[in-house]
Amino acid sequence: MLLSPMLCDADQSQLVVVDIQPRLLEAMPEAERERMLATTAMLIQAAAALNVPVQVTEQYPEGLGATCEEIAAVLPPTVTPFPKTGFSCTCAAPFRQALAADSRSQIILTGQEAHVCVLQTAFALQGPYQVFVVEDAVCSRRPEHKIYALERMRQAGVVVVSGESVLFEWLRDAKHPRFKELARLIR
Repeated sequence: MLLSPMLCDADQSQLVVVDIQPRLLEAMPEAERERMLATTAMLIQAAAALNVPVQVTEQYPEGLGATCEEIAAVLPPTVTPFPKTGFSCTCAAPFRQALAADSRSQIILTGQEAHVCVLQTAFALQGPYQVFVVEDAVCSRRPEHKIYALERMRQAGVVVVSGESVLFEWLRDAKHPRFKELARLIR
């Protein structure tokens, strides 16, 4: 079967969860926050089941706190968040090294804020990676900031996708041995 290069491929993906921390979450609109948390948790669980590596960052954790409980609870036990102070995740050398240690060419981005850390990370990773931003797994304090950030990323060639699209692209077929188990994550 020929695969489109525009589809997410579980064998080529790394999931990156950007700065989902309590102090930042408090500032997000409630509906957007809950949707981001649910979609990110679903993708983390699917990634774990499909052997997709998960990388997590924390922006200035001393001030903004560690990764929130809702996300930390579903992270694989081997995942250790990378602290950072730069807005792009690539400012943290250990994060860059973790991505480079794997030959996978696709980065699936979730997190906050869409117009700051997610956008700067997406732009920094373009070139060596094909970057996908999950629109229902990112948010900003002001909804229009997210809208403009997604538009700007699209214009720059970042692929904007939904969480369900990523899941079903990773699975590819209803005959996948994990299909029934993982399809339950979206109900």
